[in-house]
Amino acid sequence: MKKKYAIKVNGVCKDFKLPTESTSSLKRTIVNYFKGIKGYREQKVLRDISFEVEKGDFFGVVGRNGSGKSTLLKIISEIYVPEKGKVEVDGKLVSFIELGVGFNHELTGKENVYLNGALLGFSTDEIDEIYDDIVEFAELTDFMNQKLKNYSSGMQVRLAFSVAIQSKSDILVLDEVLAVGDEAFQRKCNDYFMQAREDKKTIVLVTHSMDAVRKYCNKAMMIDKGEVKIIGTPEDVANQYSLSNVTDSGSATIIENSEDSLEEPEQEEFKKIENLKVELLSDTIIDSENSIVEFAISYDVIESMRTYVAFSMVDIDRNVWLYNDNSYDDMTVGKGQKKLRYKCKLNNINGCTIKLNVAIRNDNDEPFAFADKENSPIIIVAKKDNMGKSERISSSGIIKRNGTWISK
Repeated sequence: MKKKYAIKVNGVCKDFKLPTESTSSLKRTIVNYFKGIKGYREQKVLRDISFEVEKGDFFGVVGRNGSGKSTLLKIISEIYVPEKGKVEVDGKLVSFIELGVGFNHELTGKENVYLNGALLGFSTDEIDEIYDDIVEFAELTDFMNQKLKNYSSGMQVRLAFSVAIQSKSDILVLDEVLAVGDEAFQRKCNDYFMQAREDKKTIVLVTHSMDAVRKYCNKAMMIDKGEVKIIGTPEDVANQYSLSNVTDSGSATIIENSEDSLEEPEQEEFKKIENLKVELLSDTIIDSENSIVEFAISYDVIESMRTYVAFSMVDIDRNVWLYNDNSYDDMTVGKGQKKLRYKCKLNNINGCTIKLNVAIRNDNDEPFAFADKENSPIIIVAKKDNMGKSERISSSGIIKRNGTWISK
């Protein structure tokens, strides 16, 4: 029976032993052994990873640095052996994981092509057939008889990548190939990937570029701390990856020198407002056509005073305000807990990451409290590729506000 999948990964786990001390004598090693001192600590890199890549898939793998992506590719490529689990590969697999693997800098470019081809399992006759194509794609005709140590890093990338893609493999595994090479090389990569997608060639691509995931891939997977976070459409995975980056780092840009900028209040004034909480009631990832943002705000007023909520929505990626609400419509009076609820409509906002900033001000427009990182929600507006021209022009961020009191 013909298999439907090209790669099947089932319950793969991988650990590394990191030394914590070194011993210079056999005696010390034996003493440590009987004392139960291992001299190393175990780092769990991959935890129960399972997924399938079907034949013809352009499968993207994303994740932050240290999440285990490259280790996973090395296990698939049989460079590493997993502690647990199983990897099945149906077809000839060629991997391009690290620059320079399989190259000898004392040999010429031509000699390295044959050496690298032999390591990939090709005979001399097979390399003879594709040699001209390799050189033409790498654009290194005048340099093939020079030693590799005289090549720039960009030239080495072009040669290694050219060998990988011209090898006529069934499955191609690539790790961050789009992050290297000059502009012309990247355009050539783009042309190759677009053609490979049309030809239904099976490719596994590790990348930090969400544009590449959306452009080339038909499926994608996100790994976080050695575990599968999500497997799904490129758009869903890209949005989840963007969300994890902004929420984990807490990064957000506030525009400087703006009239409506929420300046930091004096530290002693914070005692007048306590327990400022912001709860996002709508989904974290919203549709660009149905972009409703709903949230609730509560805070305690310690001293009798008039207060109101000032909030803004900032497009983190483009460094612009989408909206800044700074009105007196919902002014409160007196001490006690205040609760409000807002429902906002973002008109034609497309493909952006928004941070909600909240502050409490008095009737003299003086700020008394700011929401901290945990109370500054991040909202992802999903990208819509088929927006019309008029929609794109109007995507500047008009927002309708409807504040509803829960209690005063």
